[in-house]
Amino acid sequence: MSRTIRTLIVDDEPLARRGLELRLAEQPDIQIVAQCGDGASAMKAVSEFAPDLMFLDVQMPGLDGFATLRAIPAPQLPLTVFCTAYDHYAIRAFEASAVDYLLKPVDDSRLHQALFRVREELDKRDSGKHCEQLLRLLGDLSGKPSLTLEEALQGAGERKLGPGDRLSIRDGQRTVRVDLATVRWVDAAGDYMCIHTDGETFVLRATMRDLESRLDPRSFPRVHRSTLVNAKRVVSLRPHLNGEQFLALDCGHEIKLSRSYRDRLELLK
Repeated sequence: MSRTIRTLIVDDEPLARRGLELRLAEQPDIQIVAQCGDGASAMKAVSEFAPDLMFLDVQMPGLDGFATLRAIPAPQLPLTVFCTAYDHYAIRAFEASAVDYLLKPVDDSRLHQALFRVREELDKRDSGKHCEQLLRLLGDLSGKPSLTLEEALQGAGERKLGPGDRLSIRDGQRTVRVDLATVRWVDAAGDYMCIHTDGETFVLRATMRDLESRLDPRSFPRVHRSTLVNAKRVVSLRPHLNGEQFLALDCGHEIKLSRSYRDRLELLK
């Protein structure tokens, strides 16, 4: 579905407004939401109708086109195409970040060119907004709200999480963000994972493989077929039978380190 470009025409000459209105009526994506004959009215129309595009005359009674632009708050400012009979304002127009500058009487080919530029600029804005939304979503999912575009392009979606991050999990009917620095250990119970933290235990419907793929193995090594441990919370090792050992955590809890995972000892030193 194509975008509708909400458009405001600002010109003190009624015939000029009417002529532009007729030409724009040939463009299926242009919707004229208001027409104004002076800068003060244009300011009110921008606030009321939130147009995407404004065709703006330069010489008008009261506020001229440039003063009108300066008076509109930046968050409300639409894309602007100047329409005027005077070519010597062109430099000032582009300094004011105008998309284009049309001389009256407006040539059809120049109008089409200006609209092409407007559509390109709106596409860029939409892409920027979409990118921001995706980064916010990725940041929430990864526990890193300040995720940048560069990090995302470098595979931040695959970035392993460590103690300085947060993990978003679904625990029953609620979604919580767990500070990984507070996690002591994680163990499996069928299709569920129990995440033991300093404050409480969260139950997550996931497999050990799912969770292990999200966590940095240097920070959360797997020490048993069904157990991950926060390496920073291990304070000592106690030998056991058959080459197995027990890991003592700073909370007093002990976890078995099975022989199959003895290579993880290096991560616990």
